Amino acid sequence: MPLITEDADIREILAQTRRVAVVGLSSNESRPSFGVAKALMDEGYGIVPVNPNEDKVLGENAFPDLSHITGMVDVVDVFRRPEHVPQIVDACIERGVRTLWLQEGVVHQAAAEKAAAAGIDVVMDRCMLKEYRRLLG
Repeated sequence: MPLITEDADIREILAQTRRVAVVGLSSNESRPSFGVAKALMDEGYGIVPVNPNEDKVLGENAFPDLSHITGMVDVVDVFRRPEHVPQIVDACIERGVRTLWLQEGVVHQAAAEKAAAAGIDVVMDRCMLKEYRRLLG
C-alpha cells in the first residue's frame, strides 16, 4: 500500500479507528501530543500512551514501548523525531499494526516505504486531529 494521501482513504482510516497508541505522549499539557491525544479521546477514540518516562497520561496507563501494549491498536500515532521512526516501524511490523500515522513534521521516507511494503497504511506529515476535524468533525 502506498503512502495514504487521498481524503477518502484518510476518512476511512479515521472512521474505522477505535484505539490509538500515541508514541511520545507526554503528561505535559503544553505539549502537542497531550492536546491532540486529549481531543481525540474527547471524540471517542481510545488512547494508549506510549512513553517510557510516563506511568499514566490522561488517566490511562502508559507503556514503555509498543511491544508492551496489551490488546490490539488500530493506529500508531507518532510524536517522535524522525530518527526514531525506523525502530517504531519495526515494532509496528512485529505487532501487525494496520496504520502508522506520522504527525506533522515527522517525515522518514525510507521507514514509511518499509512499513508500506509490509502492508501497513502510512499517513505521514499530517496531524491526526486536524484531519479528523477537517474530514469527520
